[in-house]
Amino acid sequence: MAAGGLSRSERKAAERDKILREEQQRNRLRQVCDDPGELRRKVRELAVAVQNAKYLVIYTGAGISTAASIPDYRGPNGVWTLLQKGRSVSAADLSEAEPTLTHMSIARLHEQKLVQHVVSQNCDGLHLRSGLPRSAISELHGNMYIEVCTSCTPNREYLRVFDVTERTALHRHQTGRTCHKCGAQLRDTIVHFGERGILGQPLNWEAATEAASKADTILCLGSSLKVLKKYPRLWCMTKPPSRRPKLYIVNLQWTPKDDLAALKLHGKCDDVMQLLMNELGLEIPHYNRWQDPIFSLATPLRADEEGSHSRKPLVPPQSAETQPRDHKEQGAPLSSVPFSGGWFGRGCAKGTKRKKM
Repeated sequence: MAAGGLSRSERKAAERDKILREEQQRNRLRQVCDDPGELRRKVRELAVAVQNAKYLVIYTGAGISTAASIPDYRGPNGVWTLLQKGRSVSAADLSEAEPTLTHMSIARLHEQKLVQHVVSQNCDGLHLRSGLPRSAISELHGNMYIEVCTSCTPNREYLRVFDVTERTALHRHQTGRTCHKCGAQLRDTIVHFGERGILGQPLNWEAATEAASKADTILCLGSSLKVLKKYPRLWCMTKPPSRRPKLYIVNLQWTPKDDLAALKLHGKCDDVMQLLMNELGLEIPHYNRWQDPIFSLATPLRADEEGSHSRKPLVPPQSAETQPRDHKEQGAPLSSVPFSGGWFGRGCAKGTKRKKM
């Protein structure tokens, strides 16, 4: 017997298993692109599914915001991927990010009643800024622009024009500002890894669960589904397989739901959505910062709160005549700064030690 109680053959078998697992992991991280003809064929099939759906719900992940220069998590240059390789990560100035072609397409599909609800893992607030109504969004992991008072009943929301998470982190959610009504400490809405989302809004779990129960079709855009798969209420797992929603996935990488999908499209979200909207004969609205809902919904800071943050605020254009940016112009690099608190990239890599705050 070899050291450790394993025979030579058992040790070799264990080494082979390790090599196979490593190869499987590499394959899962590898990005795959359908050739243009195949992608167009698949999009035509997706368009038929969208048109025939009685209740379509869209699940979105970080992959729909990469065109806005916000890094994803599990892609080749994703936050988790870089941290697991021991490389440093800088936080982009997300105040410069704007809704992408995909965000604007989803807003139009909802407007046309082709999409009934959107369930998002993203905290960047871009769905809200695209014009999608609050009632149509469940932001399961929070929204970087929203802080709430949990002492008020119902909870009182404060939508801001800046990232409210500058002073917050895992298990530490107070933003440093107080409720204008009761004076209690405000908190952010972010759900970090290892935490449970307990807020009603903007998480909107009730609407997400209701939408999933009604859905006959689910379209997953830019999500690895490694987190979403852990929420059985979103997949109608109590229903027999024949009665569960048909699943369509758009992602460049493997997801744990691939084998259950009616169709998997290997392509960038913006490319797929451009083709889909063409097939449906729908124009994609341009994002216009002047019309960004955040400016009309936001609560201004009081005079004594003006120095309560150092994050760059969103500002409207100087003139209503400002032309909206063309979709092709989106994706310019955002300025990067070292992490100084906040939600982005916190507690990303599973198994990594989190610094005490």
